[in-house]
Amino acid sequence: MALSISTRELDGVTILDLSGRITLGEGSVQLRDAIRDLISKGVKHILLNLGDVNYIDSSGLGELVSAYTTAKNQNADVKLLNLTKKVKDVLQVTKLYTVFDIYDDEASAIGSFK
Repeated sequence: MALSISTRELDGVTILDLSGRITLGEGSVQLRDAIRDLISKGVKHILLNLGDVNYIDSSGLGELVSAYTTAKNQNADVKLLNLTKKVKDVLQVTKLYTVFDIYDDEASAIGSFK
């Protein structure tokens, strides 16, 4: 299943609802393009909802790190929401769990940008 991305805005935070797989090729490219597009438009608060992401490979992890770095360089923030067990395990094994701000509920994630 390919990655699908839907975008919505709530209280000044742009939320990307991701569904599917973030993998080498199309999935990671879609994510990169979506985030770069938002940052180029001046969006400063980006929340990635990973609740429906069932698989992420090393390329997908690379895109998350790249998104985080690109955002930081533009004085923007990328935070993660609703990690599935698989994604959470991968982030813990790679020690990336300590890099990202990660939230389990949308309200506290949105509040953290203020």
